[in-house]
Amino acid sequence: MDSPITFCISTYNNLNYLKLAVESVREHSFYKDSPFIVHAENCTDGTNEWLEENKEKYNLEVHIEPNNTEVRGIGGGMNFCAERVKTEYIMFLHSDFYVSNNWDLECLNIFEEYPNEKMWVFSQRIQPNIFNEESRPATLIVPTEWFGAYHDNFEKESFIDYADAFSGMNDSTFEWAEGVSGLIRKKDWDYIGGNDPIFSPTSWEDKDLFLRMLYEDYKFIVTTKSVVWHFGARGSHRLEENDGKSDKRQIESEAKNYRNWINKWGRPPQFDERGFIKRFD
Repeated sequence: MDSPITFCISTYNNLNYLKLAVESVREHSFYKDSPFIVHAENCTDGTNEWLEENKEKYNLEVHIEPNNTEVRGIGGGMNFCAERVKTEYIMFLHSDFYVSNNWDLECLNIFEEYPNEKMWVFSQRIQPNIFNEESRPATLIVPTEWFGAYHDNFEKESFIDYADAFSGMNDSTFEWAEGVSGLIRKKDWDYIGGNDPIFSPTSWEDKDLFLRMLYEDYKFIVTTKSVVWHFGARGSHRLEENDGKSDKRQIESEAKNYRNWINKWGRPPQFDERGFIKRFD
């Protein structure tokens, strides 16, 4: 069966988590043989070598950019991957995800309910409590003792069992978007123009993209039938390298891109009562 979906990951020095993500996509997806594009930018941790050695094993289309001076970052990496997609749908995921059974099919099923809508469909996330935060509508925060919090203590079999039970007991959808991941039609991604490169390498690109989509009447849907584990900002904040704190690149990018947001939109973002971005009053 030909897959209508292409999986896409853009990664930066996140090898230990990338291995888990790729493994999980090939093991637990319904469309196990989907095209799978991996973009690696400025990696120095062995990512490039691992991708070259394993691209045939996991059937990966690998694009390595080892020395970018103009950094694409998260948003630019997504754009890079999307330009190369030839299927009807793009499934974006982060390199610190671990996906559960049929996560892709459950997202695809939602599109049958809204055949004529411009839409982005997201999986329910489960995430370890490493930031001392509370659960959000699309992210369930759980104790680190449940499944571990790092690549080397993650209990993937236990998580899969829990995810199967969770999706079996929860069958609901709600309007929300959680980070720049999830399933979208290629034509709808192209129509909106993808991420704005002014927000590279990281931070604020998702709010900007969601706001532009709101003005174009896109729907954002989360389905609890699709479940992914999110290790929690391991691809951007570099927690293991910095004693659990965000690194200098992340902090500087957040400050720079807030200024870029103000310059672009002329005012700070506005949020609804749930904390999701909304159109300006």
